[in-house]
Amino acid sequence: MTTILAPATRGFDPLGISGRSLPMQASLLLFGTGVLALASQISVPMVPVPITMQTFALTMIGVLYGWRLGALTVLAWLGEALMGLPVLANGSGGLAPFVGPTAGYLAAFPIIAALAGYLAEKGWTGSHVVKSFIAHLSANILCLCIGGAWLGYLIGAEKGLSLGVTPFILGAVLKSALAAALLLALARRQTSRLDL
Repeated sequence: MTTILAPATRGFDPLGISGRSLPMQASLLLFGTGVLALASQISVPMVPVPITMQTFALTMIGVLYGWRLGALTVLAWLGEALMGLPVLANGSGGLAPFVGPTAGYLAAFPIIAALAGYLAEKGWTGSHVVKSFIAHLSANILCLCIGGAWLGYLIGAEKGLSLGVTPFILGAVLKSALAAALLLALARRQTSRLDL
């Protein structure tokens, strides 16, 4: 049984999600929230916003799960955080992260997962390594824009830019390059399996 969470016509589908049943997709969603929680704990403490592997995991889930299931997974993870589970950076959860300096980034997370997944479904992934890099970087930059705008609202535009955007640009580039490289390897593996 297939569902509407991942379209059956996806070209890049190394996990075979488009053909999975609804219970299996629900299991993948829960697994994805766990991956996001773990990625959130890989963190370099900074004030007011830490550097984490969240955006790497977010865009990868969007690409690997497809934009629909990817966005739903991120929303479920954010729901876990709202319920107070310690799934965000530095083990935080509850309402405070959603109204403080990180709120803009959290609001951007399902959007960037969906964007990366949508671009992947349009062929911006796998063996198209430059397009894949651009897709991930675009999602990361969008996250920085939304998060930085909220931070700028709270502490002023100049401080928001210097504390919430500029320090994260190099990380966005590196995480995007890593994602593109991993997805290229997955695409090659998928192609070699199909050739057998």
